[in-house]
Amino acid sequence: MKFTLRLEQELPPVLRGLTFDGQKGLFVHRTEGKKVDLTLPVARVGDSIEEKIGQWKTLLAAYTEARRLYPAVIGFEGLELQFGLGTNYDEAVRAEGVSALPVLPPSTSRSDVVRDKIALVTGGAQGFGEGMVRALVEHGAFVYIADMNAEGAKKLADELNYEACITVAKSIAVNVTDELSVEQMMDEVASQTGSLDLFVSNAGVLRAGSVKSMALKDFQFVTNVDYTGFFICTKFASQQLALQNLASKTYFTDIIAISSKSGLEGSNKNGAYAGAKFGTIGLTQSFALELVEDNIKVNAICPGNFLDGPLWSDPEKGLFVQYLAAGKVPGAKTIADVRRFYEAKVPMNRGCRTEDVVKAILYIVEQTYETGQAVPVTGGQVMLN
Repeated sequence: MKFTLRLEQELPPVLRGLTFDGQKGLFVHRTEGKKVDLTLPVARVGDSIEEKIGQWKTLLAAYTEARRLYPAVIGFEGLELQFGLGTNYDEAVRAEGVSALPVLPPSTSRSDVVRDKIALVTGGAQGFGEGMVRALVEHGAFVYIADMNAEGAKKLADELNYEACITVAKSIAVNVTDELSVEQMMDEVASQTGSLDLFVSNAGVLRAGSVKSMALKDFQFVTNVDYTGFFICTKFASQQLALQNLASKTYFTDIIAISSKSGLEGSNKNGAYAGAKFGTIGLTQSFALELVEDNIKVNAICPGNFLDGPLWSDPEKGLFVQYLAAGKVPGAKTIADVRRFYEAKVPMNRGCRTEDVVKAILYIVEQTYETGQAVPVTGGQVMLN
């Protein structure tokens, strides 16, 4: 693999991979005007990345062994680029130094598997996505909140940072159906933290309706967001995660698609959504086979109905309203009738909740010997066979 014309975007994940401690890398933040503690030999377009990594790894190891510290700021010969290191985002921004002494053994508790790691959740400003963002922060992760709703994403990040008294989240505006937008999102990740440990592809939409009457534009809208969006996100996230893995060849990372129980069985008068979610599982299996060589695990989670979230309960556009209007529930005359119909389908007698999905995320991250799976979280409504 060689450096390309995107050298400035390729260096940060490579550098983060050089700091891998067996569980995660440090935060790597692009800085300006700071005193450089370690200058690495120049990298140029066309240079072998593996050869450069070998040179840089030797110099970095010599520096840390002599000082028992990581360099606070790393620069590159001939390039006006410098990066601060830290165990968290604020430390990397300040670039004041990080101890290289051995630390306590990592926790074996599943609740700690994302602690001090870096995650990104698309569609993270509201609903299921917001719940996942909040839970990941509570479990110790730094989380990018990626959403078309830039104002909502920033508001959530500001709230979480205020409560934590440090920077635990950052917002990024993104349209997952647009390649340039997703590429710019991942470039921002590279600049701010070097790379990621966990990418949750959660952004999704739904338009219910009969195949006899659904407008093509509605079908394509659902497909573009729920299916093509996952492809685009995986395309650019995997490029960066693969670079991060090169230094150690043992840096496991995760891409998780939030599919649906409708990706495991058909859904009456909901073909666009079910088709996209079935397709997402096909992509998950295919991407898993390809990306395993980069230690990128790709899995899907298939939640049951999130009946209390805005997707279902929004009084104007929610699924309860859509399904009542579409006549999807025979005999239903009110939204309450539609809700009771769907609750009765679940053996555990309730809809899926955010915490149910978060437990599945933590399991997938912890389980390094699994990829290409679709994990149902449906209260028994859909069972694998």
